[in-house]
Amino acid sequence: MAIGLEFLFSSVVKHYYRRLNTYQRLSLTLLWSFWSAKMNFFLETLQLVYLSVYFILEACFRFFVRARRKNVTGEVVLITGAGSGIGRLLALEFAGLGVSLVLWDINQEGNKETARLAREKGAARVHAYLCDCSDKAEVYRVADQVKQDVGDVSILINNAGIVTGRKFLDAPDSLIEKTIEVNTMSHFWAFLPPMIANNHGHLISIASSAGLIGVKGLADYCASKFAAIGFAESVALELLSTGKDGVKTTIVCPYFVNTGMFDGCRTKWPSVLPILDPDYVAKRIVDAVLTNQAYLLLPRSLYFLMGLKNILPAKANVLLGVYFGACNFMDAFKGRAKKDQ
Repeated sequence: MAIGLEFLFSSVVKHYYRRLNTYQRLSLTLLWSFWSAKMNFFLETLQLVYLSVYFILEACFRFFVRARRKNVTGEVVLITGAGSGIGRLLALEFAGLGVSLVLWDINQEGNKETARLAREKGAARVHAYLCDCSDKAEVYRVADQVKQDVGDVSILINNAGIVTGRKFLDAPDSLIEKTIEVNTMSHFWAFLPPMIANNHGHLISIASSAGLIGVKGLADYCASKFAAIGFAESVALELLSTGKDGVKTTIVCPYFVNTGMFDGCRTKWPSVLPILDPDYVAKRIVDAVLTNQAYLLLPRSLYFLMGLKNILPAKANVLLGVYFGACNFMDAFKGRAKKDQ
């Protein structure tokens, strides 16, 4: 019966549509297109509001109730810049989680020491490789070796980073290029295709609060970290749009961490923006990975400050930066001693 009524209605519509002249048909088509666009706009806006409220409530709930941690036993975790600092501490945090650790660093002795410490912490499978992450050809070569020795990397932590600590006009071109190559370009190569093919994996970008706001004396470093964040966000959207929701992404933006990389620097208001303890940062990063947290800003005050940055006018943002010491943070910069690099 329903099919008969639908056929009858369709026949009537077609009958009267044929009797319309060209102008009337065009008018009717335009009217229908306009009405459809209005309805689509209304429905999509309604969906946006509904889901936004839901996700905000979900985020508030997660603020008080921790998300369930995923099991990473058997995963292959590759950490760049593992020879010291946050990279080493991340390796030690993952050591007891039943993963295969793959450690990359240009500092072979430091990397071997990290491997030794990881084994002491309970890691059964640790593989250390000498690799200059600024050299694309070397990255691909060592990545092929990792695939042969260990298998496909399923958790990639892009942690390797350098800082020149010089004002833009004082930094030679070679150091600027090196900063971009290590801090940004090294994130582009080698490991994503197998994750996409398996619809399984996790990309972690260790960026910086300097990738969210400019700092005097860190022009090249800020540029590299802004780029790393933009790259990670874009890849995350590409993965979602192609239905590869099994590949997770986490973007980490800590304030400056006491690893020696920024030795000599001082924070103006340590109660609000403290120089961060590296052990604390490493634990928070691993927790963010295990709970599939998309963004991790440290300390928590950064969430509020970045919100202010996005709504304040330009002059007020400059005032805010001066107030929090963005113009003086690097004044006493010394950086990591050569023997630790």
